[in-house]
Amino acid sequence: MSLARALGVAAADLYHQSWRLVILNGLLGAFLVGVVLASLAVRQAVLLFVLLGPVAAAVMHCAVMLAQTEELRMSEALVGLRRHWRRGLALGALVAAAASLGAVAVPFYSRMGTWAWPLAMLSIYVLLVFALFQLALWPLAVFEVGRPLREVLRDAVLVVGRRPLGFAGLGLALLLVNAIGVAAAILPFLTLTIAYSFLVSAHFALPKNPAREV
Repeated sequence: MSLARALGVAAADLYHQSWRLVILNGLLGAFLVGVVLASLAVRQAVLLFVLLGPVAAAVMHCAVMLAQTEELRMSEALVGLRRHWRRGLALGALVAAAASLGAVAVPFYSRMGTWAWPLAMLSIYVLLVFALFQLALWPLAVFEVGRPLREVLRDAVLVVGRRPLGFAGLGLALLLVNAIGVAAAILPFLTLTIAYSFLVSAHFALPKNPAREV
């Protein structure tokens, strides 16, 4: 599916299932805000970011179900949490580890002097590529729940490698959507834009369902 069509179809899904997605987005957003506030108060609380993984996986499960079937029940959130919590923890730990390494590497190289600036820029580039990789990894991790995670990681690399410009465009589009959500008194971010981002990623990264073809 093209990026433009993924954005459009996800917007239609968001419209038809708006109240369910608002609830799911709100739950994930509230959990995210709680973890951020706890991390600001207690440095060790940054480990709580790992716990975002199962909640995000449950929301992604709902996004994948909606993208594939055009239907969504609220009970799917509990189904997704029960089915994907272990994989969500693993993915959450992967994201937390990468973010922690980036938070150390970029300032470290930046302070080392002019000669180390290429290393700082390389660290930023690696983090950006890692972020784009997540846009394929999370939908695939939910969609291919029966496969080992190492195989899903390989599939995600192949998916991004086949469409690098497409995923770069996807990353920029979702960054813009969520930035607007935060700028608009943060309420849209906490109620709509996260779920919309999950939906767009599911449509863009996963095989098209023939039943949804027009």
